[in-house]
Amino acid sequence: MALIIFIAFSLVLHGALGELVCEKLPVELCSYSIASSSKRCLIENFATKDGKIAYQCKTSEVVVDILHEWIESDECISACGVDRNTVGISSDTLLQPQFLAKLCSNDCYQSCPNIVDLYFNLALGEGVFLPDLCTNPRRALSATGSSSYVAPGPAFFEVSPAAAPVPVDVVDPACAPTTAI
Repeated sequence: MALIIFIAFSLVLHGALGELVCEKLPVELCSYSIASSSKRCLIENFATKDGKIAYQCKTSEVVVDILHEWIESDECISACGVDRNTVGISSDTLLQPQFLAKLCSNDCYQSCPNIVDLYFNLALGEGVFLPDLCTNPRRALSATGSSSYVAPGPAFFEVSPAAAPVPVDVVDPACAPTTAI
């Protein structure tokens, strides 16, 4: 039911706007959305005249090659463990075992190309290949020479073979992450 409402709202929003423009999106739909221009939307905060903090949706300079006019579904937000109210996105989340486990799960990795593409590119920016990070985070992080990473115990997290992501060269090209940031 939620998916039907989401699709209907997306069509109405797209039709009403003519094109998807980040600045015209409500903050509640901003993060993980992609404008008609193929640029990612992001939430920024600012101080109002009375000193309160307010939020607005803005267009970033990050271009996405595989999607445009995209508002991420609630199912993907939940499956990937991301927060739609996030102000800014950091590669630091890739060091959090609980987040990485959700991002690397089949429900996210195989079904949510927008979010996977974003974190794929964040990982590349840190010198890490996301599929390697998903299947063997210790080895992938040690290859970067990062001294800031400390593993929390004997196992970073458990990924069953069924939940491990398919290597990018096996993924349907329409869903494969891009490397452009």
